[in-house]
Amino acid sequence: MPRTIRSLAAECGQGTVEYVALILLVAAIFAAVVTAGPGESGSKIANKITTEIQNQINSIGAKAK
Repeated sequence: MPRTIRSLAAECGQGTVEYVALILLVAAIFAAVVTAGPGESGSKIANKITTEIQNQINSIGAKAK
């Protein structure tokens, strides 16, 4: 097997691992915000963060089309 094919095969699935790590990081941040915020305040902050992330993803998707 040529070296370039072995190199590409070694990286197979790497993107998935990175996305899972990113999702876990965001989930940990949400959990910390909700836990640290008193009552409704933590939920409002988490909702605001979620909305902003969704808006950024949608704007990137719109630019790709």
